[in-house]
Amino acid sequence: MKLKKLLAASSIIVSSLVTQFSYADEDTIKVGVLHSLSGTMAISETTLKDTVLMMIEEQNKKGGLLGKKLEPVVVDPASNWPLFAEKTRELLAKEKVDVIFGCWTSVSRKSVLPVIEELNGLMFYPVQYEGEESSKNVFYTGAAPNQQAIPAVDYLMNDIGAERWVLLGTDYVYPRTTNKILEAYLKAKGVKEEDIMINYTPFGHSDWQGIVSDVKKFGSTGKKTAVVSTVNGDANIPFYKELGNQGISAEDIPVVAFSVGEEELSGFDTAPLVGHLAAWNYFQSVESEENEAFIASWKEYIGDDKRVTNDPMEATYIGFKMWAKAVEKVQTTDVDAVEQALIGVAVPNLTGGIAVMNANHHLSKPVLIGEIQEDGQFEVVWETPDTVIGDAWSDFLPSSKNLISDWTAPVSCGNFDVTTAKCSGQNF
Repeated sequence: MKLKKLLAASSIIVSSLVTQFSYADEDTIKVGVLHSLSGTMAISETTLKDTVLMMIEEQNKKGGLLGKKLEPVVVDPASNWPLFAEKTRELLAKEKVDVIFGCWTSVSRKSVLPVIEELNGLMFYPVQYEGEESSKNVFYTGAAPNQQAIPAVDYLMNDIGAERWVLLGTDYVYPRTTNKILEAYLKAKGVKEEDIMINYTPFGHSDWQGIVSDVKKFGSTGKKTAVVSTVNGDANIPFYKELGNQGISAEDIPVVAFSVGEEELSGFDTAPLVGHLAAWNYFQSVESEENEAFIASWKEYIGDDKRVTNDPMEATYIGFKMWAKAVEKVQTTDVDAVEQALIGVAVPNLTGGIAVMNANHHLSKPVLIGEIQEDGQFEVVWETPDTVIGDAWSDFLPSSKNLISDWTAPVSCGNFDVTTAKCSGQNF
């Protein structure tokens, strides 16, 4: 889809609300923080809440924005997907926040999306996702499938020699859609249906013995087998422990994860996991001046030298920096003005390159494959030579292969069909 890619590229705490400062409303710019601080996703999302608070504190030390201090408004949707929508309405309609940084799972983002669009809010979503969406009111600073899932499969196929594939995921929209894309991609590469195993488990799943046993059996046919994991949240802990219990090493059946980073690996023995992989756009181990400064700031802010950084933190950092830059550019927090000002904004990422916000509300990002080390960190074993533009719509699904997202005039549409030159239905 050269035309599609050309067009996309060229347009280049707590159950109740908590405020951290006591400024009068008219003297502050309110920043909503919408992350689960309890429930199954708290293991991942609490750190992102702290990241936003750190960024706000640092911005306030520099004088805030537009001569005003930033005021965080923190809510806890508690890993409850309908509650995400309720809390979003509360942030926008009652608290009158100017921007929201939030969500992890796609099901929470899908819950929030109608409210964000109805009330014309602005949200930065910092986690890898399945694509197949583009909203004028959302900026996607995590990876699209072509910035994580597809390159990871290419690495396993070309560098590891994988021929059989196990697609394990948590049972919700992100794993199911991502695996739908990957299944189509693998078959386009000549992989037979009998060489693809797909399994889903609920959030918080803890009994992995039978599933891991099935994976082991599936990988015992003589063909090199790899696991692609879209398992999310605290279910990853018993999953990885069971891999170790059944003696599945990275040499036997390598696992590449899209939702496991430094935070998820901290706190339990990673020795049996050495050699397994993760695909992200950032790892703490990457050496750059920007990353060194970010890690130092994080450890100082959180008051714990053992706390780690991870990819969604970098995506949060980039999104916050871009939002602040756009606000300064247009000298207002008006959503419509800031939305347009964000397109084309460039800020340093933490891997030593530059992140650019494209017209489809997705970033240009490098893709990295990391190998788990005994200390819970990742050694980068592969990376793209340059940044990759996030694709909102997959080239490998018939329903979306002709679609692009471009929020600049004259298109100004999230799902523009390049064959009909028309927008199709809703913008997400």
